[in-house]
Amino acid sequence: MNEIKELKPVFPSVLHQDFRELINYSAKAYQGDDAFILKHKQGKNISYEHIKFEDFRDHVNFLGTGMLRKGFKGKRIAIIGKNRYEWMLAYFAALCGLGICVPLDKGLPYEEVESSLIRSYSDVLVFDKAQLPIVEELKEKSNTKVTDYICMEELEGYLSIKELMEDGKKSMEDGFTDYLQLPIDAHGTTIILFTSGTTSMSKAVQLSQYNITANVYAMLLVEDIRHGDINMAFLPYHHTFGSTGQIVMLAAGVTTTYCDGLKYLQKNIVEYKVSLFVCVPLLIESIYKKIMQTVQKQGLEKKVAMGLKISKFLLKFGIDVRRKLFKEILDQLGGNLRYVISGASAIDPEALEGFNNFGITAVQGYGMTEASPVLAAENTWTRRTGSIGMAMPGVELRIDQPNEEGIGELIARGPNIMSGYYENKEETAKVLSDGWLHTGDLASVDSDGFIFIRGRKKNVIVLKNGKNVYPEELELLISNLPYVEENMVFGQPRHKDGDHKDLAICAKIVYKPDYMKEAYGTEDPAEIQRIIKRDIDVINEELPVYKQMLRLVITDEPMVKTTTGKVKRYEETKKM
Repeated sequence: MNEIKELKPVFPSVLHQDFRELINYSAKAYQGDDAFILKHKQGKNISYEHIKFEDFRDHVNFLGTGMLRKGFKGKRIAIIGKNRYEWMLAYFAALCGLGICVPLDKGLPYEEVESSLIRSYSDVLVFDKAQLPIVEELKEKSNTKVTDYICMEELEGYLSIKELMEDGKKSMEDGFTDYLQLPIDAHGTTIILFTSGTTSMSKAVQLSQYNITANVYAMLLVEDIRHGDINMAFLPYHHTFGSTGQIVMLAAGVTTTYCDGLKYLQKNIVEYKVSLFVCVPLLIESIYKKIMQTVQKQGLEKKVAMGLKISKFLLKFGIDVRRKLFKEILDQLGGNLRYVISGASAIDPEALEGFNNFGITAVQGYGMTEASPVLAAENTWTRRTGSIGMAMPGVELRIDQPNEEGIGELIARGPNIMSGYYENKEETAKVLSDGWLHTGDLASVDSDGFIFIRGRKKNVIVLKNGKNVYPEELELLISNLPYVEENMVFGQPRHKDGDHKDLAICAKIVYKPDYMKEAYGTEDPAEIQRIIKRDIDVINEELPVYKQMLRLVITDEPMVKTTTGKVKRYEETKKM
């Protein structure tokens, strides 16, 4: 079996024991530099507030002191709302000695928010105005332990972060510094994060601050994230990829900005001269698609093709002229964008390579909430198309019980691994064994140590002849059809009352009606069925007989998904 290698450390990095140590370090190391740039709008007037690294540390201490004076020591503090400065302030204030923090997904329906608050025994809820209807319902029904509600903005009838910060600042100026002395259990559970499960009810992951700071340390050893970079915080903070990514920026001396909304994405990147960001594949794919559409509209296809030939030839001799050759394209993104990290799911290789071809280093990472989150990644010097790179420094990865193709479950061990699922010993025992986290993902390793994800263990279709079919492999082929919005491959008994192991490979395909109308001039369901079946037949011709898709479910109705955009397979298969 091929060995999984670790990424080689390239940069100096500092290992912090807890969050307080980290913000004290950044306040000293990057004194005078912007940690955040906040945009304020009043009518047509726009202003920008520059928050220095030492300001952020002070603001955390003011808020934490205000919360301490209100009796929140030892409390469980939940946070719900969009990405904003106050969200991160509340997160750090809670974790620098007050108690346990419970980040919640702002996209959850009321029932799941209430359930999460009940299951985590939360006492305090920090929220933004958009969550007011849920907050009012929570107060009315009184099914949770929450007794205090803090709004991120000033809102009549509610305590605000601004008010708590003012109280805390005054208390500190009067000599009350107890908050600064609060002990922090770096290795105990201080964060409870709910997973967005695609196959079952969400689980509450228990993480320590050291789990996260160890992961931050490892990332900064290998990823080209530089002091002075400008980041845009796209990933939601309630997701560990988003919150840990933000802590990476604070530890590295990177300035963080916020997007006004997806339709302003390109404008904001230009506005702030963004140089790097961490995101999900959809964002990179969307940006790349828009770039190529502009290239086509301006009739620049031949010029770009020639530029790519020239740049690839010169790269063989160590000469990199990509950013000069493609300056017009890079200027559409502000001219400064140089580094992008994608995670959460597989990315279209064409978009990833496209970014790199234009001189923007784009790499793929892999992880899960249970690992704080990053387990493996590529970096500038270690990349291979289609792979998730190699193990992070300090993380051991193995392929468990590989089959004859070398495919087995990816398991992990390291300082970033959770202690378990909160109040769920049964589920914990399923994924944690002798310190090894069983990811549930099937993977293989090539001869150079690069890891390739092959699919989810639970999703594998085992046929009567013993052959394994990995749905994700077929889904990738289907997704290349231009009219496909989303798709899911699954197994279904060939005969209603026959052998339950005698399965047929099926595909549910959600198509784009607008594309069908524009490209094929049809809205007729029967004609659309014929077009899609014809294209699937073409894909089938290139596949072994046992992998061929024999049944199709074709619709324009979107599938049921988690708030992170992953299809809930168990709910979809129940419909069939």
